[in-house]
Amino acid sequence: ADGPWSVEDILTEADEQDRVPLQKLELLGNFEKLAGARRGNPHLRQLLLTVDQAEDKSSLMKKYMQEPLFVEFADCCLRIVEPPEKENVLPE
Repeated sequence: ADGPWSVEDILTEADEQDRVPLQKLELLGNFEKLAGARRGNPHLRQLLLTVDQAEDKSSLMKKYMQEPLFVEFADCCLRIVEPPEKENVLPE
């Protein structure tokens, strides 16, 4: 209980489709825009720390998804791990 959490602590078998491959997670750590947002905004940093330390991450995430700053950060993360497909691209 006092040790670091693992993926199994927050994902059940039903949630397996939501798992992000490690290679894509590493992209998040290397993306300068995210690092700058975390460093430059103490409110965002506090939100992320609170989620990380929360017992009930799921309900806290639902609450924070109402905060524009957190939503912007989450959207940026999602665009990195799941880039949107290009729309209106003409076939060659």
